[in-house]
Amino acid sequence: MVRATSSADGNWVSKPRPIGALAVAALVLVAALDGTLTTANRLAQILALLVLCALTVFLRYVTERRDRALSRARSVAATTQRVLLRPPPRRIGPLRVAWLYLSAEDEAEIGGDLFAVGRAGHAATRVVIGDVRGHGLAAIGEASLVLSAFREGTHRCASLLELVTALDDSVSRNVEDVADTKHDPGEHFITCLALEIPDEGTGAEMINCGHPPPLLVTDQQVMVLHARRPLPPLGMGELAAEARRTDPFTFQAGDMLVLYTDGVIEARSPARAFYPLAERVASFPAAGPDDLLARIHHDLLAHIGGPPLDDAAVLVIEHTPSHHLLRPRTH
Repeated sequence: MVRATSSADGNWVSKPRPIGALAVAALVLVAALDGTLTTANRLAQILALLVLCALTVFLRYVTERRDRALSRARSVAATTQRVLLRPPPRRIGPLRVAWLYLSAEDEAEIGGDLFAVGRAGHAATRVVIGDVRGHGLAAIGEASLVLSAFREGTHRCASLLELVTALDDSVSRNVEDVADTKHDPGEHFITCLALEIPDEGTGAEMINCGHPPPLLVTDQQVMVLHARRPLPPLGMGELAAEARRTDPFTFQAGDMLVLYTDGVIEARSPARAFYPLAERVASFPAAGPDDLLARIHHDLLAHIGGPPLDDAAVLVIEHTPSHHLLRPRTH
C-alpha cells in the first residue's frame, strides 16, 4: 500500500507504507499458528493479497505520474495564456482600466476573446477588443494574431485606420496557419473594435469591424455608440479600400466606456433570456471602473445561473482629468 503526501512544491508524491507487508505478514502468522500455512487455500489467499498489494502500488504510481504531468501541462498553459493576454495596465495616460475575462473551457484562462491597451506613437492611448469565431483553447492561435499585430502596430502606425488595416492584413495572411481547420473547416474571421483616445481634449475615435458596439456611460446615462460606418470583421477582405474614415465620439473626464464581447450580451438565463447589459449598467449607481466591473461580473453570473457557455470579456475604461496622470502606470 502507499500513502500520498504533499511535497514542498505542492506536487503529490507517494511514500510507501508497510501496510501491505504487514497484512501479508499477519496472514502468514495466523496460518502458521493454526497449522494451515501449507494448505492450498491459505497459499492462494497469501498470493492474492500479494498481487492486490502490488497492483495497488502500481496503479498509484501511474496515477501520480499522470497527475504530475497534468500539473506541469496546466502550469505551461497558464503561463502561455498570460503571455498572450497580458493584463492591461490599471492606469495608462489619463485612463483608468478594469477588465474581466471568463473562459468557457475548463482549465483555460483565455480563449477566443481578446483585448489589449497600448500607447500610440503620439499622446494617445489605443484599445482593441475582439472575438474569434469559435471559443476555448482552439481559438487562442487566431486571437494571438490580432494581439501580436496590435502590440507591434500601436506604436508604429500613424493613425487608427492604418492600425486596423495592419490588423486585417495580419489576420488575412496568417489565419490559415493558426486556425483549427481540421475540426472547424468553415470560414475563420475575427470581429474587432479599435479605439484611439487622445490624452488632451474630448475627441476620440473608433473603428468597428463587426463587433458589438461599446457603451458610453456619461452623466448617469448609458449611450450605445453605434458605428456610422461599420466594417466587415478582420479576415473577411481588404479594409483599406473601405475604411476611409473613423467614427468620432466625445469622451470626456468622468465618462466611462464599457467594451465587451458577444459572450456577454448573448449569455442566456435558465429561461433563455439574453443578458441586457445596457439596461443593467444604467441601473447600477455611478462608480469607478472597478466597482462597475464587479457589479457586471456578479450580475452576469447570477443571470446565467452557472458557468458561461461562451468566452466573455469586459473592459471598462474611465477618462480622468489628464493632469492627474502624466505618465502611464502599470500598477
